[in-house]
Amino acid sequence: MKIKYIHKLHYTYEEPVQLGDHRICIKPRSHGFQKLLNFEFNIDPKPSLIYPLIASSGEEIIRTTFEGFSNELSIKSISNVETFKHPNIFECVKNKDLNLPFCRNVINRDLQGALEGWLPNGQHDPAAVEFAQEALAGSGNNALAFIFQLIEIIQDRVKYTKRHIGPAWPASRTIRERVGSCRDLAMLMVEASRSVGIPSRFVSGYHFEDPPPNSYELHAWAELYIPGAGWRGFDPSGKGLIDERYLTLVSSSKSNLTAVITGNFVGKTNLNNNFTWEIEPIDITY
Repeated sequence: MKIKYIHKLHYTYEEPVQLGDHRICIKPRSHGFQKLLNFEFNIDPKPSLIYPLIASSGEEIIRTTFEGFSNELSIKSISNVETFKHPNIFECVKNKDLNLPFCRNVINRDLQGALEGWLPNGQHDPAAVEFAQEALAGSGNNALAFIFQLIEIIQDRVKYTKRHIGPAWPASRTIRERVGSCRDLAMLMVEASRSVGIPSRFVSGYHFEDPPPNSYELHAWAELYIPGAGWRGFDPSGKGLIDERYLTLVSSSKSNLTAVITGNFVGKTNLNNNFTWEIEPIDITY
């Protein structure tokens, strides 16, 4: 599938502010199950310094520095991406040992960061551990059976809802509230999967649904590392195992590092500001 789309971000401030450094994750991934054919990027006001950076996850992000003052910040990208059908995951794992929990000392050291818990001391959220143990009990200790059982339990226990403001909730809050956005459910899946030894990371991108929605928004899901299949995406707020309609911007072992834009500005206290965005497909070819 080939997808060409525009992604716009626009900030306005009631009076000119000094824009600080910004980290922008708006350039699509160009490896794995998708290939970036073309990428155009424009930012206004023009930064004094702009450069690409390869993050620890291997994704490309954009760093900017500004000088002077402005009462707005506009970002526009036009991306043309080709996505590919994912290989059958069950064929990939034939003759592989998928018994859980995975033993940490046989996991590639490059994946260790994707096994740490979200708590400050690296421990796993007890609520997520309990959640995972319930899914594990009905899986026969098989990794894929556990994953699909976990998705089923998440979708049964947590009501999906849109939430545009704020970071992903910790797993314990999502379980307690029994409601969550796509990023909250992704966080819950990542944390529960890590607690049984499955390397997992948080993903930000888009889901180009069919039929298309009235308006497109950023979407979040989880990527889990399965021996024999590698990193594969699972959407606990959607259909489960993802397909070529999902387009990845960035992934990370930490959810806050996948935000499409992070930065700061200097202005008066309690300065009024406004933020709008638009994601518009130009052409989708199957």
